[in-house]
Order: sequence, then structure tokens, then C-alpha cells
Amino acid sequence: MDFVSYFRDHIENFAEIAKPVTDLTGKTVPSKIPWGEEENKAFEELTAQLCQATMEPMQIVDFNKPYVIEIDSSNSTIGAVLLQTVKGQGNKPVAFASQKLTTTQRSRSTIEKEAFAAIWSLDKFRKWIFNKSVTLYSDHSPLTYITESATKSAKLMRWALALQQYDVTFKFKAGRTNVVADCLSRLEVDD
Repeated sequence: MDFVSYFRDHIENFAEIAKPVTDLTGKTVPSKIPWGEEENKAFEELTAQLCQATMEPMQIVDFNKPYVIEIDSSNSTIGAVLLQTVKGQGNKPVAFASQKLTTTQRSRSTIEKEAFAAIWSLDKFRKWIFNKSVTLYSDHSPLTYITESATKSAKLMRWALALQQYDVTFKFKAGRTNVVADCLSRLEVDD
């Protein structure tokens, strides 16, 4: 629900549509959530509205403006969202992406997974962001130092060199506020 709520400003009557679902978060709700037809209908309506909201930015992308990418990695997948700030409307989604990690990639350290997610997302969104200013948010703060300091890992060094082709600034974003990328990194992706 946090994923949909993140885009609440782009969904007309969000609170009214979501009420049957958000009512389930109250303290009086039993531990076994009573999910019924009304809640299912609300969730389906929110999903449809979210799909509509995410289609709109494709028509208003301004290739002269900077971009924002939010990334996250989990034990088995990585996720990213490409956003662009629209005056008076905040960040609007341009594209979403997620990918299942291979067995080898899953065995990597957290910083290596986050660094891989950064490289992967920049390559994935290359057609929009190449030669443009990008702010990339991650909930893993050591990632912000990848381009600023010498690393002892050969892999991280290669990735740092690969990042030089982009005009990217890394910034930390706490995991609890990195809602969209976090959700995308936890999706079960088919092979």
C-alpha cells in the first residue's frame, strides 16, 4: 500500500478510494486481516488509478530537465524508479524497473548489490538520462562514496569508472522513505 500511497497526489480521491484498505490498519483490526470484496475492489481501483497516473508522465517528460532515480536492492532482486520533478506536482514517475539477481549476484555484499543496482538502473534508463543531470538516491549511504574515494574492491573500482560516463550525484535516502524502489526490489520477478 505504501507504493500506491507514494503517488497519492496523482490519484484523484485517493483517500476515499483507499478507505476500505486503510481502515484495516487500525488498532481494532484483528491479527487475521478481514480482507473482503470491498477491500479487493478498493485495491483494484487504486491499482488502475496508479497505472493511469504512471502513463501520464510519458507524455510530459521534459528532456531539458534533470532526473531523479531511486534504487534499492534486496537479497534476490533490485528495483529502480526514474522520476522527473514537475513544478507544483512533485516527482512524477517516468519509468519503473526491477530485475531478479543471479545466484552469483545474490552472494554479493550489500554495497556491491546497491552499486550494481545503480549501474544497472543508469544503463536501463540510459535513453532518457544520457548527457543529463541525474540525482540517484539509495538507502545505503556508503554507496555515496563510490565515486569520491578509492575502493579496495576491483569490482567496485570498475563500476566507479563506468559511472564516469554519467552526470550522476549520489544521495542517501532512508529506507523508510525510499518506498517505490524498495517495493520494486521486493517483487518476485520471473526468469
